[in-house]
Formats: sequence, structure tokens, C-alpha cells
Amino acid sequence: MSLDFITPDWPAPATVRALSTTRAGGVSGGVFRALNLGDHVGDDPTCVATNRRLLQQTAGIPGTIPWLSQVHGCVVHPADAPYRATPEADATCAHVAGQPCVVMTADCLPVLFCNRAGSVVAAAHAGWRGLHGGVLEATIASMGCAPGDLLAWMGPAIGPEAFEVGPEVREAFISEQAEAATAFQPSPHQGKWLADIYLLARLRLARAGVSAVYGGEHCTVSAPERFFSYRRDGQTGRMASLIWIEP
Repeated sequence: MSLDFITPDWPAPATVRALSTTRAGGVSGGVFRALNLGDHVGDDPTCVATNRRLLQQTAGIPGTIPWLSQVHGCVVHPADAPYRATPEADATCAHVAGQPCVVMTADCLPVLFCNRAGSVVAAAHAGWRGLHGGVLEATIASMGCAPGDLLAWMGPAIGPEAFEVGPEVREAFISEQAEAATAFQPSPHQGKWLADIYLLARLRLARAGVSAVYGGEHCTVSAPERFFSYRRDGQTGRMASLIWIEP
């Protein structure tokens, strides 16, 4: 099976390339079928290495991909810094051509950024903890340009009909931003809420000054043949969202 990429529908400069992978293609088996890119989930390391090589070759990704050790925090790794070991970070930014930025997800929200001039790109991994903690704001700050000059694209994540959370999550967001109440609907399960992570991200981005926001139409949970989903399956693979400036 060939690799299946989702490419952003956004008015980015022609020199900016971006994509999100799906689970199609690759060599992993079992619960990791088929293009698992995570080396921390229990898959055969040889399969993961092969999948990463297939991704880079098929998509024509330049340079060295700085895979991250993601911890649901707000640290932004400078992708164009010397790369000696796997950085512990949840976002990455590059100000030079030929240097990709990448985050991995399996329900959490990947957000890709570029400026209108195409001189800086970034990628952020935003689960609800990172989103609430400010990972998008930290990523914007790392790019070094006016927020109003940025474009953002939201890749595949858990959809609003599948993301059930407790009242403490709702209260955490509303206590910081009253408008966040619109991103929560009562769940059929008493005391629970259904959260729209796409809307929560849009609200955070708008507050930070980023109004050009695209994407947000996929649900990883409801499409098992196309997407990995930790919420749905427990042990599963990871997809990647990448962005770079063509050298």
C-alpha cells in the first residue's frame, strides 16, 4: 500500500511544504499497522526506522528530521540547532530552509505554522494539557514575527463527538478564557463533557493574535482504517505532521 498524506489547504508560500501522515503504507504489523512512526510505543525498532526512511524518501523531506520526545509540555526545540540526542519538547521551530519540523500524534492536535513570507516554520503537539499550558503561544513566540503575520493549520485530531473529558478540564479552560465554554457540550455520560479541541485551539490562537487558521476537519477516533488513535485503541502507532522550507 502506498503512503497516504494529508496536505494543508492554506495560502502558504510556494516554498513552504507541509503534510500529515496517515497509517497507510509502511511495514509495521499488528496494532501498529502500517506506517507507525513512533519509536516509543512498543513497535519493532527496525520497522519504525524503515517507516521513517520511507516517509522521508516518499515526501522528499530534506535534512535530518528532529524527532522529539513529547511530554505534553510547552518547550519549543529549535530544529536548526545542533541535533545530538532526542530533545524533550512538544514543539519545534526552524528559521532556515531545508530543516524540517515534526511532531507526532495519535489523537492530540498537531498545529503547523508558517509566516506569510515563508521565512520561518514551526510545528506544535497540543493535547489538552499542552494546549491549556500554552504550547501554541510558546511556539508563536519562538517564531520571532508578528502573530498577525502567521498562518496556522490544524491536522488530524480527536473529534468533538469523541473527546470526552471530566469537569476539571472544562473548568481549567473556562477559568482562563470565558469563551472556551462554547467548546464543551454535555456528554451522554453524567458529569462528563465533550470537548472540541479544534475550537479550543482556534480560541487560543485568536487570543494570541493569529486569525488565519485552517484545517480541523478530521477525527482520528472515527476513522480506524486511516488514523491511529490512542483513545480508541490504547496501544497503537503514531502519525507525524511535518513542515519545512524548500532549500
